[in-house]
Amino acid sequence: MVGAPPTFPEDPADALAAVGALRRLADRVEGAAVERALAVGWSFTEIAEALGVTRQAAHKKHARRFAARSRGATDV
Repeated sequence: MVGAPPTFPEDPADALAAVGALRRLADRVEGAAVERALAVGWSFTEIAEALGVTRQAAHKKHARRFAARSRGATDV
């Protein structure tokens, strides 16, 4: 599917705010996807390959949250 090139806000403040919002959304989507992958038995190696990062990077970013949730914590 080929479409028109994206348009960007002319005001740098608006453009940067949009970038920040997209990063926050991407982080939430990534976290939910990693949590689901772990719940169905994926390893951090498999998750890292799917994300295009090292196993260590994936583990460092997500292991703490998953461990807390698996213990029943809600504040992480």
